[in-house]
Amino acid sequence: MNEVKLATLPVLMAVSIASAAQENQPLAGVFDTRPNVVMIYTDDLGYGDLECYGAKGVKTPNVNNLAKNGLRFTNAYTCASTSTPSRYSLLTGEYPWRKSGTDVAAGDAAMIISPEQYTVADVFKDAGYTTAAFGKWHLGLGAESGRQDWNAPIAPALADIGFDYSYIMAATADRVPCVFIENGKVANYDPSAPIHVSYKQNFEGEPTGRENPELLYNLKSSHGHDMSIVNGIGRIGYMKGGGSALWKDENIADSITSHAVEFIKNSGEKPFFIYFATNDVHVPRFPHERFREASEMGLRGDAIVQFDWCVGEIVRALKEQEVYENTLIILTSDNGAVLDDGYADLAEELVGDHSPTGGLRGGKYSAFEGGTRVPFIVHWPARIKKAGVRNGLVSQIDFLEVMAEVAGLSAASSLSADGNSSQVNVWLGNENETRPFAVGMASNHTLSLILDDWKYIEPKGGPAIVPWGTGIETGYSTEPQLYKKVAGEFDEAKNLASEEPAVLKAMQGMLENIRNNRNFWIEE
Repeated sequence: MNEVKLATLPVLMAVSIASAAQENQPLAGVFDTRPNVVMIYTDDLGYGDLECYGAKGVKTPNVNNLAKNGLRFTNAYTCASTSTPSRYSLLTGEYPWRKSGTDVAAGDAAMIISPEQYTVADVFKDAGYTTAAFGKWHLGLGAESGRQDWNAPIAPALADIGFDYSYIMAATADRVPCVFIENGKVANYDPSAPIHVSYKQNFEGEPTGRENPELLYNLKSSHGHDMSIVNGIGRIGYMKGGGSALWKDENIADSITSHAVEFIKNSGEKPFFIYFATNDVHVPRFPHERFREASEMGLRGDAIVQFDWCVGEIVRALKEQEVYENTLIILTSDNGAVLDDGYADLAEELVGDHSPTGGLRGGKYSAFEGGTRVPFIVHWPARIKKAGVRNGLVSQIDFLEVMAEVAGLSAASSLSADGNSSQVNVWLGNENETRPFAVGMASNHTLSLILDDWKYIEPKGGPAIVPWGTGIETGYSTEPQLYKKVAGEFDEAKNLASEEPAVLKAMQGMLENIRNNRNFWIEE
C-alpha cells in the first residue's frame, strides 16, 4: 500500500448480510475433496515463543514440522490483545467493539455469542461437517451472568451456536469454576459436592489465597489471583464444591487432548471441524511433571513444550485415521505474550535471552505490535504444495469467511460483519496476495490500523504501563501515533504523526470508516 493509494482511501464496499445463513449452498468442485479442519488456538503464545519463529531455550519440533511442510506467516494479526474479544471475532467474523460485553469475561458470564449469530461452527454444519470444541472457551455460558446452575444442564451452550460436541473449560484456568463442561453439563459431576460460584463474595468457611496463603502449595500468587483455592492454586472468583469433578491443572492438557483424539478416531466418514483451544501458556502455568525441566525457562517454557506435545498428538491421530493429508491445520494465538500475569512462576526471572514477542514492542493487553501480532501456520498437504514463509498481511477476522470457501459454501451476501472470503488465497499461500489492512483492539479499546507499510494507533489515553504488574508497555497515548515499516518491521520507537500529516489523516479517516461501517473493504 503506497502513499498515493492512501490519499484516495477509504472507499467503502457495503454488502448486506441479512439471512446469509439461509442462502448457503454447497459448491461442487471448489476443492477436489473437502478437507477436515483443525483450528489450534493457543493462549498467550507470543510471536517469538515457537522455535520456528526464533524462540530460544525451548524446543517445539511438532509445530516446527507443520511450519516446515506448510506456510509460516510473518504478518498475521489477531483482532484484540486479550482473550475473550479475540475469540469472539475469530468465531463470528465481527470486530469485538461492535458488540458490548466482549471484554475479558468472568467465569460466570452469560454466553457472549448469541444463538442467532452465525458462527464458524454453523458454517461447517451447513456444509455437512461434524463440529467439536475442546479446551478453553472464555466466551460465557448460560442466559444470564451469575445465574447459572452448575449442577444442571446449562443453556444456551455450544450446541446452540453450531457445535455438535464440546468439552471445554467455562472460562480459563485462572478463573472459577474449575471444572470441565461437556455438552453443556459439568463433566464427571459429583452429586456429593454441589457447585456454587460467585464473583461477588466468598462462601462462608471457604479458604482464599489472600487469607490462607499457606494453602497455595502448587503456585503462589504474585498479584491478584488470591480468591478461591483449587488444587493448591489461587483463582479469580469464588467457588464451593465440585469434588471429584474439579480439574488438576497438571492434567488439563492431557484431558482436552485425549478428548480431541477420541473425537478424531470416532469421526467416521463425514468431514469434521475441530476448534482446539489450549490453555498451557496462560496462567496458572502448571504443566504435567513429565514436561518439567523440558525447557530452559522454567514453568512457562515447559508449558510451551507441553503445548507442542498436544500438537503432536493431534497430528498422530490424524495420521492413524489416514486423514492427515486432507486435513487443513491452522495454528495461531489469541493474543501476544505476557510473563508475570499473576503467579510467582519465575517466568520473568528465567526468560534468559528468549524474547516471547520476538523483539516486538509491548505484549498482551497492548496496542503495540507485541499485543496482536501472532504466530500463524497453515498446513494442508493435499493442497499446499509449495511450503515456505509468507509475508502477506493476515487477519483472524477472515476465519469464518475463509472457512466457508474451504468448506464449499457460497452465499448471495457476506456471511459475517467484517471478514472477507477473498482472503482464502492469502491463507493458502498465494505469494502475490495480501490483505489490504488489519485492525487490532487493545485492552482499553484503543484501536490500531495496520497497512502494508504504516501503522496508526488512535489517541485514547491511559497508563503507559499495564497497571497490574506485568511491566508491559500499553501503547496508550493522548496523541496519535504513526509508525512506518523499516527493514520489514514497524519502528514503534519513532512516531511520525507530525511529520506525515497526509498519511495520518488518511489512516484516521479509514479507521473511522471501518469503525462505523460493517463490511468495509477497499476496492482494487
